[in-house]
Amino acid sequence: MLVSEVMLQQTQVPRVLPKYLEFLDAFPTAAACAASPLGEVLRRWQGLGYPRRARNLQAAAVAVVARGGFPTELDELLALPGVGPYTARALRAFAFELEAAVVDTNVARVYARVVGRTLGRREVQAIADAAAPVGEWWAWNQTIMELGAVVCRPSRPGCDACPVAARCAWRGGADPDPAVGSAGVSVRQARFDGSDRQARGALLRAAGSAPVPRASLAVAMDRDAERARLLADALVAEGLLVVEADAYRLP
Repeated sequence: MLVSEVMLQQTQVPRVLPKYLEFLDAFPTAAACAASPLGEVLRRWQGLGYPRRARNLQAAAVAVVARGGFPTELDELLALPGVGPYTARALRAFAFELEAAVVDTNVARVYARVVGRTLGRREVQAIADAAAPVGEWWAWNQTIMELGAVVCRPSRPGCDACPVAARCAWRGGADPDPAVGSAGVSVRQARFDGSDRQARGALLRAAGSAPVPRASLAVAMDRDAERARLLADALVAEGLLVVEADAYRLP
């Protein structure tokens, strides 16, 4: 569950699914992930982007092994590297079937539209907590997430088929949409082609095969020499690359 939730942060399901299966084949337990070199974890992650997630996932695996198993309390889950409020609640609700109201982008959109105004992060979480029926957390979270994904869609919402349409302040799709700008509701990502994210990913892929000499950075990243060096050094500072013999390699 932790692997799937981390992979799905800012990455769509079709891209995640094959990598998820490959990753679990390579690291079937937290102990297996914790014991592997970070470079191998990064190799298995290639193609998903945002490699800091892989670094944090392995760090979380190390923390889980150190404490002798996964925590279940919210504050303990939040203490794991890379685990934020959504992921912590998702683990409680779906992995452990404990009390937690999960707010993903679909859920946040539903509540903003039902209430009829833009909601802040704490406010939407409080509404979700109050709405979830006691003792039915797992089923409720699945249901409300599905409602947002299938019916209360970002565009062309199916208001006529919505089971809460009679209580929805926004029904009918009039502008402005209160979901736009609400906490937790996703926005369009910046263009990937030609971005520094693409250049960073290109260098990590190249380093996954063999160390990349400093003199080859510009070619590997399709950037001018100065920009390529800055991006490469940033990856080193983040712990995603190391420099050895004037070449960049995976840790």
